[in-house]
Amino acid sequence: MKLFEFQGKRLFKEFGIAVPEGTVFTASQPLLESMAAPKVLKAQVLAGGRGKSGGIKVVRSGVIDQEALNGLFTQIIEDEPVQAVLIEDMANILQEFYLSMTFLGSLATPVLIACPAGGMDIEEVAHNTPEKILRIHLNPLTGPSDYQVRTIAKEFGLKSSKELAHIINQLWKMFRHYEASLVEINPLALTSDGLMALDAKVVLDEKAAFRHTAAYNALLAEQEDILQTGEEVSSTKGDTITYVPLDGTVGLISDGAGTGMLTLDLIKDSGGNAANFCEMGGLTSPEVMYKAMEIVMANLDIKSLLVVLIGGFNRMDDMAEGIIRYRQDHGMRVPMVVRMCGTMEEVGKEMMRQADIPTYEDLIEAVRNAVSLAGGNA
Repeated sequence: MKLFEFQGKRLFKEFGIAVPEGTVFTASQPLLESMAAPKVLKAQVLAGGRGKSGGIKVVRSGVIDQEALNGLFTQIIEDEPVQAVLIEDMANILQEFYLSMTFLGSLATPVLIACPAGGMDIEEVAHNTPEKILRIHLNPLTGPSDYQVRTIAKEFGLKSSKELAHIINQLWKMFRHYEASLVEINPLALTSDGLMALDAKVVLDEKAAFRHTAAYNALLAEQEDILQTGEEVSSTKGDTITYVPLDGTVGLISDGAGTGMLTLDLIKDSGGNAANFCEMGGLTSPEVMYKAMEIVMANLDIKSLLVVLIGGFNRMDDMAEGIIRYRQDHGMRVPMVVRMCGTMEEVGKEMMRQADIPTYEDLIEAVRNAVSLAGGNA
């Protein structure tokens, strides 16, 4: 589950990591009073490539008014309409670094990644100057050691490691507490007020959602309020399906907004284009799954259907029931690719097997197959 930048920064702040003061405005929430510069206006999207797409505006003088916001609200970044903008105080930046924590390889070893060149695409840095990147394996029980922090501080050219140690240790606590798959600060800036996280990229593992129900529900509800800007369809149980038509040929259904946005990125990375964004709004049911398939399959331009299910909240047997019932009632005019994992996963997969519907373990493999079936490059 990807978080919006402002959501990630709120978590940073809860764990004592300094972030700029800011306010979030949505497309339906007008800016009642102009704000004095200098400010930074940042489009809030779950897709990547925001900076290169003009989704960040720096206003150094004058005032920020509704017209300035409207310029961002009219943008579409990587197929995602901008429906929220974060307005922040502009920091006095002296130096920029990169810092992240994630898991590496099939053994899922936690790793701390640091680079003295922040504010850049870390993949470009890794390709052009790989020697600048530090990859430090962490003890999953004890986290970062003092020696590891001092090593990074030296690489960053910091006179003291004390403030950096606080940020790294608090980032580790947040990483562990929320069972994240990625927490990234890019850039981590040395400012006139000390070290500060100027951006936040946080991806939570939806398989662990059942252990953090209140937090996930709040984050999902917040995302749905922002993302429900396309066609909303009510289900028979009162849940909502968010459907946004796009111009590709891969039909997409996901059981969460974060999962859906991640899959949109993967479809594009695999050489395809999504025909839609369709997510079922958190807690779902067989009826919601059935309805989502009706909505997506009504688009006659799709060439394959990709269903991505991560059952932190949702039971996979319920999802399987909805898929099977739809196919029994309507048949399938295009090939369907289903990736299913999480709660009641084995029961759901067995139901799908008995219905002769294959399922995939690996998300990337599923995406590539769906793109290939739709006539893409994968």
